[in-house]
Amino acid sequence: MTNIYVGNLSYQTDENELRNIFSAHGEVSSANIITDRDSGRSKGFGFVEMPDAEAAKKAIEAVNGAELGGRNLRVNEARPKEDRPRRSFNRDKRW
Repeated sequence: MTNIYVGNLSYQTDENELRNIFSAHGEVSSANIITDRDSGRSKGFGFVEMPDAEAAKKAIEAVNGAELGGRNLRVNEARPKEDRPRRSFNRDKRW
C-alpha cells in the first residue's frame, strides 16, 4: 500500500474529486482531505492510498503539478507518521 500526500488543494475540492483524479492511474483504496477539527474546513491537503506501488508511482508523476480547482497540485509519497507526543497548551510556559 502506497500512501500519497497531495498538497495545495483548493478548499472547495472534495474527496470524490481527489479519488477521481488518481483513479485514472490505478485502483484507489482511499482518499481523504484533512480538515480543521474546529471549523470542519479543508486544510488544503490530503492523502490518497493506492494498493499497487507501480500505479502509485505513475500517478504521482502524472498528477504532480496538474491543475485542480485552479491550483497546481504538489504530490509525493507521504512520509511515515512520526510517533511523537502532542504538545498541550500550558499557560505557564511561553512558546
